[in-house]
Amino acid sequence: MHVVNTTDLTKIYEDRYIALNALNLRVEKGQVFGLVGPNGAGKSTTFRLLLGLQRPTAGSLQVFGESMSGDRADLRRRIGYLPTNPTFPKHMTPISFLEFVGSVLGMPRDRAKIQLSRLLQAVDLTQAASQKMSGFSTGMLTRLGIAAALMNDPELLILDEPTSGLDPAGRKQTIELIRELSGRDRTIIIATHILTDVERVCTDVGIISQGRLIYSGPMAEMRRLARQGTVAVEIEGNTVAFEQQLQTLDEIGSVRYERLGSEFRITFLGTEPLTEYLQRVLQLIDRTGVELLHIDTGSDEIEEAFLRRLEDDRTRGFLRVAAWAAAQEVAHQGDSPEEIDAGVPGHPSV
Repeated sequence: MHVVNTTDLTKIYEDRYIALNALNLRVEKGQVFGLVGPNGAGKSTTFRLLLGLQRPTAGSLQVFGESMSGDRADLRRRIGYLPTNPTFPKHMTPISFLEFVGSVLGMPRDRAKIQLSRLLQAVDLTQAASQKMSGFSTGMLTRLGIAAALMNDPELLILDEPTSGLDPAGRKQTIELIRELSGRDRTIIIATHILTDVERVCTDVGIISQGRLIYSGPMAEMRRLARQGTVAVEIEGNTVAFEQQLQTLDEIGSVRYERLGSEFRITFLGTEPLTEYLQRVLQLIDRTGVELLHIDTGSDEIEEAFLRRLEDDRTRGFLRVAAWAAAQEVAHQGDSPEEIDAGVPGHPSV
């Protein structure tokens, strides 16, 4: 079942800024889906549309198999939401705040009491339950925000940058909490630009760039793409001979490398498994007589794959523009200057 299903979802603000560009997003029940992209890519806009807080400019979206809109409070009650850097009434305590959230959701008072007690224990805030939030750390507020999003025991939990501003200990605790919340009866969507968080908790990942979804698939597939063939070696000795023979490790044109001092970062674009390329590198080290100081096949692999996807999409964008311009030139061949002007949007003759 598609918990979230969007088709050509587009959002343009004031006819000037394209926040989402024909977004096609599918999230299945039970997934922990990471929506990854740089700041300004369209992640928060996607969430506001999924919650019915804004109207799309074009395209369609369904949540739980039904169309979402501003008047679908019934669908929103099935969703829990944690915005980026949430703010809280500092004079309230976690208990009074979650009681307030329960009343807004229309929960019976007794049920709300039971639920908030369970949640405060789950997010490790029992000891601070009666303290005013004015003295809370960012990590404590984040955990309280997750508890508030879970008050209605939602089928879909949306977390927008849940580890933003946290120290390493806070990030680790938050990721472990999200992992515990996942399961077959709950779907979780996490927006983040911290790739290590995605790798640690998500089952599936989508990469969004300039409002477009440029990759979507299982996390395991993303790891496979990341490991397509990069080996970093640090050597000393006859490095000139080693460098001269790098292109012999595979077919011509399928080996690229970058040298930083004594370190070579070698990328293989061929079809052989990484283990085969690794063996060839070790054989070259032995053949040229250099001394191996360090070798690495996995550092920052997810980040590398993410950056490759962004770069590939940017290149395809240039190609799309060039193809469109060429098509326009062919279409207007033989036209008079007046006819060409008439086809330009915004021209006085239109």
